[in-house]
This record gives sequence, structure tokens and C-alpha cells, in this order.
Amino acid sequence: MEKSVLGIFAHPDDAEILCAGTLSLLRKAGWSVHIATVAMGDKGTATHTRDDIIRIRNAEAIKAATEIGATYHCLDIDDVYVLYNRESINKATALVRKVRPGIVFTMSPTDYMLDHEISSQIAQTACFAAGIKNMEVDEEVYEYIPSLYYCDPIEGTDRFGNLILPSVYVDISDEIEMKAKMLACHESQQSWLKSHHDSEYIQAMRRFSEQRGKDINKAYAEGFRQHLGHGYPHDNILKEILGDLVVTM
Repeated sequence: MEKSVLGIFAHPDDAEILCAGTLSLLRKAGWSVHIATVAMGDKGTATHTRDDIIRIRNAEAIKAATEIGATYHCLDIDDVYVLYNRESINKATALVRKVRPGIVFTMSPTDYMLDHEISSQIAQTACFAAGIKNMEVDEEVYEYIPSLYYCDPIEGTDRFGNLILPSVYVDISDEIEMKAKMLACHESQQSWLKSHHDSEYIQAMRRFSEQRGKDINKAYAEGFRQHLGHGYPHDNILKEILGDLVVTM
């Protein structure tokens, strides 16, 4: 295992909304950080052409990642057409093998849209498949299965509005301004999300981070659930690295 962290998310800005504070803390703890999106963000506009919004959002994602010295990757799948298929699994598996992470973060398995949920499934399989010899992937086999953490769903609820509670909280009180700075890099999305589904974006992120913070009597926090299925690590590596900043339930 290397001291490398990989986040596999659906769209540019998902990482910043869901776990940028934790990624910043891990970077400060000496871990290299990689932020990847399955999709290019090509549907996140009401005004730009497809080619223009892809270029804009790629630049925004790189800028946001650079704020904490992270590297951005994209698997180049179209928004809305994120599918659990050979192409997406092979691309994600190749990335896991290339980065060789000890920790992987991804989307919640249940969320308000399928791009998020399927990206979560793709990440889960990629973590396991990275060590399988006969995959259709050129990168060298990575024998270690990384610790896998699911971020909160957007607004902390499933598709039926039921609350999804974390089992692991990370106190990001000292990182909230960096989290907001990273999210602000995604300028193209602020007006788009307001017009499309009335999201205030940065304010909404702050409110939810504050809500998670109240759960553990801190100012701001991010919530996660660890994948504890057969073959995956069961030790809470976040607690080992970040110490008292991590609270388990």
C-alpha cells in the first residue's frame, strides 16, 4: 500500500461538495491526493456548447484540485450516460492500478441520481478488480484492495427522502474555508444549479457540513460509511491517520 488517496466521483464538483475537507487533511498528513470523475460534466450548462462546457469544467476541476496539491483525472464518460459496463469498469480499474491508493472515496450507493449511484458501483468494482490478472487493462496488477469509504448522499438522504447516517465523521472545522475555496472554483455550476434545481451551492455545502458537525459537537464535519464487505479492509484507516479528528458511531 502506498500513501495515496483516490476519490472516484460522478461529476466535477462532487468531490468538493462531499469530502474536500477530508482530502485536504489527508494531504496535510503527507498523503498524495487524486480526484477523479467518471463523467466530464458535459450536461452541466444551459448556455455553453458541449465542447465548451467540457473544457471549462475540466479547467475548473484542475484548479480546485490544485488548491490542495491534488491531481485531477477524468474517465471521459458523458453525463447522464454513466453506465456499469466494460468501458467504465476498465477505465476505473486502470486508474486504481495507476494511482495504487491505500484509500478510495466514492459516491453513496444510494443518492438522488443514477450517475452518482452507478459511479459508486464502478468504484467498488475497480477497487476489487485492480488485483485481478485477466482484466482488459494494460496497467500493472495492483494486489492491494484499498480501504473504501462512501461519502454522504447529497443532502444526506436516499431517493425516498430517508436519512442516511454516517458511521464515520471527520471534523473539518479547520478546512471549511479551503473546502469552500475549492468549490468556488466551479464557477460554471453556480448559476446552472440555481436555475436547474434551485441549489445555492456553496451556501448549501456549508449548511450541510455544519449539520454534520452538530452530529459530533463540532463546527463542521463530513460523513462517510466504510465498505466492510468480504476482502476489503475493516480497520478504520482514517482514524489511524487523522486521530481525534475522526469520530465513529
